[in-house]
Amino acid sequence: MRVRRSRLLMAGVAMGTALAVTAVVPGIGLAHSQGGATATTIASGLDNPRGLTFGPDGHLYVAESGRGGAGPCMTGPEGGEVCFGASGAITKIHKGKQHPVISGLPSLAEPEGGSAIGPSDVSFNRHGQLYFTVGLGADPAVRADLPELGQRAMGWLLRAKGWNKWRQIADIAGFEAAANPDGGLPDSNPNSVLATKRGQYVVDAGGNSLVFVAPNGNVSTVAVFPDRMVPAPPQLGLPPGTKIPMQSVPTSVVQGPDGALYVGELTGFPFQVGSARVHRIVPGKAPQVVATGFTNIIDIGFDRHGKLYVLEIAHNGLLSGDPTGALLRVSHGKSKIVYSQGLTMPGGLALKHGSAYVSNCSVCAGAGTIEKISLPYHR
Repeated sequence: MRVRRSRLLMAGVAMGTALAVTAVVPGIGLAHSQGGATATTIASGLDNPRGLTFGPDGHLYVAESGRGGAGPCMTGPEGGEVCFGASGAITKIHKGKQHPVISGLPSLAEPEGGSAIGPSDVSFNRHGQLYFTVGLGADPAVRADLPELGQRAMGWLLRAKGWNKWRQIADIAGFEAAANPDGGLPDSNPNSVLATKRGQYVVDAGGNSLVFVAPNGNVSTVAVFPDRMVPAPPQLGLPPGTKIPMQSVPTSVVQGPDGALYVGELTGFPFQVGSARVHRIVPGKAPQVVATGFTNIIDIGFDRHGKLYVLEIAHNGLLSGDPTGALLRVSHGKSKIVYSQGLTMPGGLALKHGSAYVSNCSVCAGAGTIEKISLPYHR
């Protein structure tokens, strides 16, 4: 039995099961503590905030997937209605204030604005150039039904070109349509981007691949993350012992202190608890699994001491009905939750000066926040 490809479900929806998210907008500066870590809300009122990074100016930048718009509306990849709008943005956060860097980017969202698909991640190269991805979450062919803005930006790697301007760098969805590295049904959702001195690495969550974008815009495959066979969940009504393919759905790419690339995976349906992994990748070699036992990884990062942190979008699994996320630290081969209180479907992670910055309520329109989590030091 072949199960339809499961894209990166930022909506938290899988096979008709939705995670109920109650959106509460905290006040700026409101602090909470857990196990020695303290979280403070430094930005609020964001629209589906996802990946984030610090720029060369020391300020925090976040990709907002927007809240869709007035339309046109269409049937989304998971069967529900989604409406198009130019509400996506790249936003700079400094001293509690939010400054739009690029606005008017494409966004597809539910009619109420939640669970959007739009700008997904941001990364600066050594020259201070800002690159960002815009998701798609579908067969690249569906772009023909989108307005011109959607056709020009969704499924692409883009680069900022001055204030509120951008240019196309690479058509990641187009590469998936032409090359289809994993050999499955065509599906592309450019999610994480890592800008380096050589070029840009992009994780295509829909295509189950890590690709490289050269300075001339050419795209090539770096790694493919294959399916695994896992027990079929009871709701499928299959005979006991039946196994089905579970896709990898890579979501994040960072460079480790050893210079290698590290990729975290969400996993696809049935989103088996404890089955998400972190891969170490040296271009030209097969991916190596270096950390296991996670659930629905949405982002990863290394701190100044070389410790690996893993952010889970749903600690108890995307089918559990529980939207609680978790931030974990990996040390000496073991992982431990360092913070989870108030994390609701978190979407992105950045680490700086002993603190973790997390985009929270990443499927919420107008209720997304950025949490600064001050971390206790552990050897």
